[in-house]
Amino acid sequence: MPTPTPDRSALPPATQPIAPAPAEPQERLVTTEHRLALGKKTLDYTATCGTVVLRDYTPRDDPKDGVQRKNDKATATLFFTAYTLKSAARAAQKNGPRPITFSFNGGPGSSSVWLHLGLLGPRRVATDEMGNAPPPPYALVDNEHTLLTDSDLVFIDPVGTGHSRMAEGEKSTEFHDYQRDLDSVGEFIRLYLTRYGRWGSPKYLIGESYGTTRAAGLSLHLQDKHDIQLNGVMLVSLAIDLQTLSFDHGNELPYALFLPTYAATAWYHQALAPELQRQPLAQVVQAAETFANTEYTVALMQGSKLAEPERARVAAQVARYSGLTPGYVLKADLRPEVSRYFKELLRERGQVVGRLDTRFLGQERDDVGEHPETDPFMNNVVGAYAVGINRLLKETLKYEADAPYVVHAPIWDKWSWKDFANKYVNVGASLRKAMQANPHLRVYVASGYFDLGTPHAAGDYTLNHLGLRGTAIERVRVSYFEAGHMMYIHQPSLLRMARELRAFVQAG
Repeated sequence: MPTPTPDRSALPPATQPIAPAPAEPQERLVTTEHRLALGKKTLDYTATCGTVVLRDYTPRDDPKDGVQRKNDKATATLFFTAYTLKSAARAAQKNGPRPITFSFNGGPGSSSVWLHLGLLGPRRVATDEMGNAPPPPYALVDNEHTLLTDSDLVFIDPVGTGHSRMAEGEKSTEFHDYQRDLDSVGEFIRLYLTRYGRWGSPKYLIGESYGTTRAAGLSLHLQDKHDIQLNGVMLVSLAIDLQTLSFDHGNELPYALFLPTYAATAWYHQALAPELQRQPLAQVVQAAETFANTEYTVALMQGSKLAEPERARVAAQVARYSGLTPGYVLKADLRPEVSRYFKELLRERGQVVGRLDTRFLGQERDDVGEHPETDPFMNNVVGAYAVGINRLLKETLKYEADAPYVVHAPIWDKWSWKDFANKYVNVGASLRKAMQANPHLRVYVASGYFDLGTPHAAGDYTLNHLGLRGTAIERVRVSYFEAGHMMYIHQPSLLRMARELRAFVQAG
């Protein structure tokens, strides 16, 4: 006869089953040794990857007696991949401490895979000269352009991306916030410098897209919170003033700032008038910028008061540089939004241009839609980079994990901006204050002519309105590339950009 199951709900409270305490997060690190042959030069390096536990050390008031007590609550496990040159000790004796560069990407919600396997790391995703990925299953190749030649590298996956996760019991959105993101990444950098004895190294940040938002914020946060002074910040595809990128009713800035990239895109796809097509790209872009910053901006500022003859004249000029028709520009009230431009520019050819790199084209179910279904550029690269990071971690770095490596978490629309409530996000003031407090902090900016995610003219406008004064302006360098958001997938751009990054670090 089966034993009856006791009714535990009828037991006294003291005998009720006690729920187990949340499991304490565990750190897990894997270290491997490698060699990279670069012509006559050989790099012997150590790779370390895995998770570290982030803890909140803020003292807490005990709810029982109100007494403040120390705290070391685990809040998250953060995944990173670090490459350290084995000859660093010998180099330190000759040239001083070896630099260290902390790298992250954007989104928000992106892992560090793009800069890791596209530009900086000792291995990169194989693409052709334009940046097209080969057919699956894709491949990794040695990266002769790696920044490891001049700096040790640490790639950070923010919480919720890669293998980084919230601790059990934490809210799932706890780290999906501008300031909490700075807190966690900043704490990791402090922890890494302490554990690996790198406080004496020249320190650099490099971020891409939202990673530039993070890097600008961290430049001040690290100073104020942890007394960490940076030697340089490298910003790839600038996005630190989101007003320049937001097509909201009443915000006229993006229409003028996106037009030069419209011109570059139309030039690339042979959609401009013959006299413009015969000119070099930089000349066409400069002409579009001149018009956008003068006549076009003046017309936009007038709104509905703009006289009809002037409206028609300006529409013809916008059409001339954008590759659209004057009739379409007039129907759009002189304001062709970027989400429509992807579909409209080559509608008669049945093609859609990419968002993050407008050199790439796609086709969709029909040609009458107003907005594209996907980004042809992302369709080209995401599979190759996902395969690349999963193969690298398991086959080369020997990191075993059944949990998925999250390349890109779709959390942009859930991101919290409570520090910027009721106003546009602009972290330019943080970068300015950091540069003002640290007269040795230098900034490198990389912009792509074919980037309609963070157009180069929007980046230039942002830099010109930081409020830098005196010699601080001379500490900012901007470089332009005939490629898109991830300009390093374009082989000629990769070659020059890698050379410029090495020079930037060497100069520190």
